[in-house]
Amino acid sequence: MTGPTTEAGSRDGVAVELPWRVLPDYQCFGCSPANERGLRLQFRHTPDGGLTCALTFDRTFESYPGVVHGGMSATVCDEIMGNLLVLRLGVSVFTTSMRTRYVEPLAIGATYHCTASTDAVAGDKGPYTAHAQITDAAGQAVVFVTGSYQPVTPEQAKARMAMSDDEARLVDQALSALRTD
Repeated sequence: MTGPTTEAGSRDGVAVELPWRVLPDYQCFGCSPANERGLRLQFRHTPDGGLTCALTFDRTFESYPGVVHGGMSATVCDEIMGNLLVLRLGVSVFTTSMRTRYVEPLAIGATYHCTASTDAVAGDKGPYTAHAQITDAAGQAVVFVTGSYQPVTPEQAKARMAMSDDEARLVDQALSALRTD
């Protein structure tokens, strides 16, 4: 496999099915299981309403010898924070800014957990703030990220994501189902 190894990990939680699954050619670099070159992240709900995922990077994502490229850490955090907001709010969001603090480099072959949280609630106008951190096997945080996300209307999402009318309708229906749960 080209991407990092992802697994449920030892954290409690229910596997998450993302609304993008309704697209017939869903190729998100971060979370699509069909993208052979992507990260293929698999999220689980946390008991406190966040999301988590486990990951182990191979040398495909190496920077310095034995070290995961820092951009991959930021990508994982952006992916989990954005999807947490989409799932919680039932609307598409786009990243407007991220602040990343690296405490320790991630090692190739080591298993880490990324966890995201937010205080955003449905009905808030945005922009929304979310937080993520990556922890090592000992539970020590090695990366901290805060992101800001702007909600978009279904019409804006269709234009920005280059979706057909049918694809936009499918995604909007999937997001609407989240708003009624």
